[in-house]
Amino acid sequence: MSRLPNQYVGIGKRFKKYFNALNALGKAAKGSGPLNERMSQLIQLAGAAAVRSEGSVHSHARRALEAGAKPEELYHTLLLLTSTIGFPTVSAAISWIDDVLAKKER
Repeated sequence: MSRLPNQYVGIGKRFKKYFNALNALGKAAKGSGPLNERMSQLIQLAGAAAVRSEGSVHSHARRALEAGAKPEELYHTLLLLTSTIGFPTVSAAISWIDDVLAKKER
């Protein structure tokens, strides 16, 4: 299980009702369709890259790997975005995946 980001945990402690609603929304969204956890995490990885959220890219990369995604699938998910979000954004997100994979190898 991946370690949850400190900011995420802190929000959960400070704003319990909000946090519970946020988690319920995530569960409802995932339960609303046929996509499995691996595919859901890859899609969320793409969204995180699109909004240039380094922490979310780290988180969804870790969770995609835990759900059975291969590193090549993480990279391919981002490469597919090049014509949509641009090379500089894709390049940054690839470096964030590199961070996760380097940490995993240690």
